[in-house]
Amino acid sequence: MTRPTRRNHSPTFKSKIVLPAIKGKHTLAEMAKRIDVHTNQILHWKKRLLNGTAGLFEHEARLIEVPVDVNSLHAKIAELTLGNDFLEGALIKV
Repeated sequence: MTRPTRRNHSPTFKSKIVLPAIKGKHTLAEMAKRIDVHTNQILHWKKRLLNGTAGLFEHEARLIEVPVDVNSLHAKIAELTLGNDFLEGALIKV
């Protein structure tokens, strides 16, 4: 007897299933039967989504706090521009 292959669902597919489950548009049993997945799998996806939503807002706060040193960025741009100009001149001479 061969073992059935494991199905991997994309995050987009999971979100399309979980969002109606959260909104209560369909019962879990209806959705599980429609997409041929066990109801516990939908519950697991729903739990992961609800637990992960707080992290979305924390990550956003961390991104705002990062200071940017504009002077060092301008210095790096100048250095790269100088190198490009030098190499462009070397290619024209050849």
